[in-house]
Amino acid sequence: MTTDIRPLLVELLTEELPPKALQKLGQAYAEGVRATLARLGLLADGCVVTPYATPRRLAVHLSAVLAQAPDQAYTEKLMPAKVGLTEDGQPTPALTKKLAAKGLEHLTPDQLERESDGKQDYLVARGTAAGARLATGLQEGIQAATDALPIPKVMRYQLADGVSTVKFVRPAHGLIALHGADIVPVGMLGLQAGRLTLGHRFMSEGDIEITDADSYVSTLAERGHVIASFEARRDEIDRQLQAEASRLGATLGVDPEVAALLDEVTALVEHPTVYVGQFEEEFLQVPQECLILTMRLNQKYFPLFDPATGKLTHRFLIVSNMQVANPVNIVEGNQRVVRPRLADAQFFFQTDRKVPLAARVEQLGSIVYHNKLGTQLERVERVRAIARGVAEALGADVAASDRAALLAKADLGSNMVGEFPELQGIMGAYYAAGDGEPDSVVEALRTQYRNRYDAPVTRESLTAAVLFLAERAETLIGIWSIGLAPTGERDPFALRRAALGVISAFEQLAAGGWLKISEAGALSLDTLLDLAARSFPAGKIEAATVAEVRAFIFERYRNQLIGEYERNAVEAVIALTPPLHQVAERVRAVIAFEQMPEAASLAAANKRIGNLLKKAEGEIGAVDPARLTDAAEQALATAVAQLAPQAQAQLAAGDFAGNLRTLAQARGPVDAFFADVMVMAEDPALRANRLALLNQLHGLMNQVADLSRLAQ
Repeated sequence: MTTDIRPLLVELLTEELPPKALQKLGQAYAEGVRATLARLGLLADGCVVTPYATPRRLAVHLSAVLAQAPDQAYTEKLMPAKVGLTEDGQPTPALTKKLAAKGLEHLTPDQLERESDGKQDYLVARGTAAGARLATGLQEGIQAATDALPIPKVMRYQLADGVSTVKFVRPAHGLIALHGADIVPVGMLGLQAGRLTLGHRFMSEGDIEITDADSYVSTLAERGHVIASFEARRDEIDRQLQAEASRLGATLGVDPEVAALLDEVTALVEHPTVYVGQFEEEFLQVPQECLILTMRLNQKYFPLFDPATGKLTHRFLIVSNMQVANPVNIVEGNQRVVRPRLADAQFFFQTDRKVPLAARVEQLGSIVYHNKLGTQLERVERVRAIARGVAEALGADVAASDRAALLAKADLGSNMVGEFPELQGIMGAYYAAGDGEPDSVVEALRTQYRNRYDAPVTRESLTAAVLFLAERAETLIGIWSIGLAPTGERDPFALRRAALGVISAFEQLAAGGWLKISEAGALSLDTLLDLAARSFPAGKIEAATVAEVRAFIFERYRNQLIGEYERNAVEAVIALTPPLHQVAERVRAVIAFEQMPEAASLAAANKRIGNLLKKAEGEIGAVDPARLTDAAEQALATAVAQLAPQAQAQLAAGDFAGNLRTLAQARGPVDAFFADVMVMAEDPALRANRLALLNQLHGLMNQVADLSRLAQ
């Protein structure tokens, strides 16, 4: 058979697709087609798959596709011979049905082989099947790709015949399927494949004919004014944005929202052109976060910033779907649209400023936090109680911490936060600053909603860290107590994020010197969670809730660390649930210990000791030196006595790596002990004494981590 390998293009032309899902839809559509064709053997070696996605089309180009897959040898185990054949060798109805189901109805009983599985003979069909044809495979592929699309919300619509109804994310108007220059006869959603498509909705006229698969991108660009590739379109928008910002002596900013907005506008345009707009400078008196949010969120504009100060300027960039010689109408139209929104923000800010932030706290009594946990005001009182306790433990300013907790949610009743919920905390900080609240309180309000702490806690940021911990502890304990722990992908109250936030705060408190690696610290996770539990009415929080939240936080820490460090080392440390601020340092010490030649032997011995101690009957007592009769056990007892003080001192100093290096010196006596001594001796007193010695050794070995977790 002559091999026919050509590029393949598939395009589905639609109404405007959901912009936030467009990139994923394009990638999923391409992968769905590719996977089916690959499974059927229709892709040639080295085939390159390129997805395309614009607001009105999903497409995929595959560089090397076979017209027909190679013939495939097959082996089908059908059924027991006694079931498939009558006594005179004729096929039974069961065999006939089975052969038809497998597409093998052309085979006769004489063409079937018999194989035994040791118990009975089976009928087996062997042969060579013709490879799949592209038309058949592609029909299956586009249907599978369409069915598997991650569609946010499907719609049902009626076809032109007025009878048929189909379901898809948006109405589809055209289908292209070209193998080289030839149309592949496939169909879907009431459409039959051809070679016609449409270009830009306003800059292109009439149908556009795609002559062959490889000319798709260039034809759409030249005749249709469409950049088919999502990535190429995004790069072009970014290039234009950077060029305009540079020309104006400004920047786009560095926050992640810039990249997210770039993806979104890429999904809104097919032929991007960037224009410059501006607004009255008087609006810059409004907190810039308000202006930035309304421009990005509502209008999809890119605000511009002064590179020297990082402050917002009165100019912004518009990504238009039209390229015109004179863009004055486009620019003025966008300026007219954004001006009322900025005026609204200005009005909300000025109106909110007339009421002191502290005066808004009482309003929280009418805002429900959760029907099982009361109002936001009740929640504020709980957070205040936790914050005071945390501040006392850390030596922070208790009054400032209490004040920050009191005002933390007060901006929920403001006009600005009512319009822009994303500005919670940020507006509270502006209003607090305007009211003359202490800088530490203002900083605490501004940063309370951050996901995690990523810088060492300083004296200036200590109040903020206190509020951060108090708010998350209250959330974790409260939400968990009413049965809303995360399940699978569901985590509506972001408890996983809260747990990681708590972990990061402990890490940065240690980095800032507020918690010392050498000490458990006045503030521990247990202390924090107990404070949170006691902030609720008596009897509201069960002891099991605190234990479960504690385990949940350690589990989140475990998952986070496994992404950075070797799994066994992480497991060994987390097994001891040490103070949170010591965990990472202990993991690094264990990893260093694992590189030592003594590590594997000691880890195996530790695991063996643990198993022996589980067999001990009753309480394990102290070691009686007089009963140490064997030279090997005497040597081990001496080693433990000599190494224990040094190891304890190193542990107390936070020298976890040194502690494990000291432990490594015990390898020789430990190996000799297990080689020469029968631990489970028949003499009960001798057995108990040897178990007591091993229990002493076990405690010495597992001060930094559970070393048995390192045993392979």
